[in-house]
Amino acid sequence: MTTPATLKPWYRVLYLQVLIAVALGVTVGYVFPDFGRSLKPLGDGFIKLVKMMIAPIIFCTVVHGIASMGDLKKLGRIGIKSLVYFEVVSTLALIIGLVVVNVLKPGVGITPAGETYRVEAKAVDTSQGFSEKSHSLSTADFILNIIPNTFLGAFVSGELLQVLLIAVLVAFAITFMGERGKPHLHVIEYGSQVFFGVMHILVQVAPIGAFGAMGYTVGAHGIGTLNKLFALMAGFYITAGLFIVVVLGAIAWHSGFSIFRLLNHIKDELLLVLGTSSSETALPGLIEKMQRLGCSKSTVGLVVPTGYSFNLDGTNIYMAMAAVFLAQATNTPLTLGAQIYLLLIAMITSKGSSGVTGAGFVTLAATLVAVPGIPLESLALLVGIDRFMSECRALTNFIGNSVATVVISRWENEITSGELQANLRHPLKGGMGSNLDC
Repeated sequence: MTTPATLKPWYRVLYLQVLIAVALGVTVGYVFPDFGRSLKPLGDGFIKLVKMMIAPIIFCTVVHGIASMGDLKKLGRIGIKSLVYFEVVSTLALIIGLVVVNVLKPGVGITPAGETYRVEAKAVDTSQGFSEKSHSLSTADFILNIIPNTFLGAFVSGELLQVLLIAVLVAFAITFMGERGKPHLHVIEYGSQVFFGVMHILVQVAPIGAFGAMGYTVGAHGIGTLNKLFALMAGFYITAGLFIVVVLGAIAWHSGFSIFRLLNHIKDELLLVLGTSSSETALPGLIEKMQRLGCSKSTVGLVVPTGYSFNLDGTNIYMAMAAVFLAQATNTPLTLGAQIYLLLIAMITSKGSSGVTGAGFVTLAATLVAVPGIPLESLALLVGIDRFMSECRALTNFIGNSVATVVISRWENEITSGELQANLRHPLKGGMGSNLDC
């Protein structure tokens, strides 16, 4: 039984520290915008610290998850179930985004009726990583891009799909070795513990990173004067919220647990995502939380990393709404057939988009290139608010992957509904916040 003496003071609870840091960052950025803009290195530095651990953690998690499964039939079964789930839910997110933006019409009126939108191409910020060359990648180029030039090249580049490919190959190699592969599996497990230990150290500075990121965002882009852009942003936030509560909530209810209890279970990670606008920063914590909830290591090791590339509900909603918004803003007519085509293109371009800040913006650029009529230069309209949109994208993606992991685990009968509800009401001790603050 926990006594009051053993409880941590409120100021040592990580998620409260992050929440306070976010509030302070917003305040500083609003009151002292110049100083707020100077805080950018704090947020960027924290994200870089976390990103350097993503590849080794994903590698160890996937290898251990697959190789320890033993039963290759189970591996194939979980993989197929995961991909089917991802495609159905992601497509539903795209459709919902298209419906909402057509009903709200937030972009109508930015360009007067009868006029054509014009902007210099240099107004588009290309610093976020997209270029004309990246826009024109064919399917063959995309497939080749998944294959790294060298084994270590996947870890150097930070491409999540390349790391996944290497991890799957190593996992199968260890599995085929039989008993001789067990020592290698133990090494992977010990390595995973080391990398998670490093993450526990790094996450202690999360409040500093969140403070810098929010201070820069508000200081650089401001809070007001959004006009039509605010309508798009508000519509996106409302749509994402309804998607989480209604769609993911219904899926959770059908699987025997409450979406709200799950959100409470991962609140530390959600606030970390909110502060950094990147779902990757909370990936290690999510893996641990899902395992403590009762999901097997093999299922978590397969579903979570794969979901980060193939189950991006927030990004899909954003792409559908943003693309049609730009069509409305530039007086570009989009027929129903054109919007269906947009949906199909977005289903492809969204795959492989990681949880890094700005990835949704890059994916949107790639989608627009494949949709005739919408001028690519119109992306300049979204640059100023992309950071605010990025936070909602990351949160929705993160929650979607949390739900997917628990649902797949339930389908595999790894945990009963009663056990799951009990673990959500009374979670096991430990976790990101408690491990750091002990």
